[in-house]
Amino acid sequence: MTTIESVRTSFYIDGGWRAPSGSATIPVISPLTEQEFGSVPEATTADVDAAVAAARTAFRSSGWRDLSPADRAAHLRRFADELDKRAEDRASAVTSENGMPIALARFAEGAAPVQLLRYYADLVESTPVEETRTSQPLPGSTIVRREAIGVVGAIAPWNFPAILSMFKIAPALAAGCTVVLKPSPETSLDAYVLAEAAIAADLPAGVLNIVNGGSEIGRHLVSHPHVDKVAFTGSTPAGREIGRVCGELIRPVTLELGGKSAALILDDADLEQTVGGLATASLLNTGQTCYMSTRILVPGSRYDEYLDAISAMCASLPVGDPMDENVAVGPLASGRHRDRVLSLIERGRTEGGTVTTGGGTPSGVDRGFFVEPTVFAGVDNSASIAREEVFGPVLTVLRYDDVDDAIALANDSSYGLGGTVWTSDPDRGVDVARRVETGSFGVNYFNLDWGSPFGGVKASGIGRELGPEGLAAYQNLKSIFLPA
Repeated sequence: MTTIESVRTSFYIDGGWRAPSGSATIPVISPLTEQEFGSVPEATTADVDAAVAAARTAFRSSGWRDLSPADRAAHLRRFADELDKRAEDRASAVTSENGMPIALARFAEGAAPVQLLRYYADLVESTPVEETRTSQPLPGSTIVRREAIGVVGAIAPWNFPAILSMFKIAPALAAGCTVVLKPSPETSLDAYVLAEAAIAADLPAGVLNIVNGGSEIGRHLVSHPHVDKVAFTGSTPAGREIGRVCGELIRPVTLELGGKSAALILDDADLEQTVGGLATASLLNTGQTCYMSTRILVPGSRYDEYLDAISAMCASLPVGDPMDENVAVGPLASGRHRDRVLSLIERGRTEGGTVTTGGGTPSGVDRGFFVEPTVFAGVDNSASIAREEVFGPVLTVLRYDDVDDAIALANDSSYGLGGTVWTSDPDRGVDVARRVETGSFGVNYFNLDWGSPFGGVKASGIGRELGPEGLAAYQNLKSIFLPA
């Protein structure tokens, strides 16, 4: 259990702690014990209005957007330093909230947000605010200027709450925007560590604000008349709703949504290397990762050996207390989500699928939101278990005939977020990667690269986060023409 304060009574608004306008609270439930161990206040629309007003004032009146890139970068580095001091606390808080294995949380939720702040501090410092271009067709020149969009409504999910919040906060602040963050109600507690770091770093008042709440509070933030851009990570159904609202308002939006990515195992792939890599590429964070390669495509000539090896790998993964450094599979984030995953497993069985390992809750475990790592065989790409995003430790092993068939199966999905290819010939792997309809892809592994864009196509979203493209997502371009 984290040692940070688990009962919070205020919001972080306008540079300090502010009492909520209502009395409702959100319980913090341990996915390991199924017991409440903390609570946070639940915002009202008045609290959101106060947070947006503070962000708007900070953007328009405090001079944040008018600071030089070097001065904003200096603020971000101080923020990163303070967050670094609290990295272990934040990792521990996330593990307590959502069951993420602590070894993963120490990097993804502790160290990575610090790294991302520093990356964007460096990037904005080296990115010119203006450039001059020779005009066409008339003689003269045009100044192309990058300007901050304004107030950003950022909505983060529960699976990687710290780093996915920072995907939005770091580039937005670097660009000169101000932010109102709404964490997921399942994982609001760790955001208080973020706020404490911001206070210790003397981040200017109103530049970052944090309010807690569910979907209704999210809807109010998304449609708020003084929000200039929305950045959302979460489910595709929620993303569709947000996209409709932002489309009606002609409001910029970035949507990073669901996935059902494929791992294409080519006939020359090394079995041991591939199966070992799939333990991470397909099951990171107990499968609660949007870009996981959960559809495993295997050539018919090697199907049986890969099915056996993948099943054995899944059966061997240590399941248990996520605070145990050796545990690879923790509990799912909530009881509701566990029940959903189990219902999808049952549907896979009713559709004719064969479970080769797992398929339920671990034997001998009488509490905690656990689901065993599960492997399905005997279905094709039309089965629900092969098409719907499970968002848990469930893999489907599918047979293909040749490489063209494998690519067709990979592309036969409403999603397009991630994916991998496994081969002894990297050039061959890159050729396959170029043909798969997706926003990101890995050859013999997959890893997010801070310096490169990340995002999806089709139902996996619109827009990109990370890299210079992630910074540009929070900037408007202005052209100023000067005649010769």
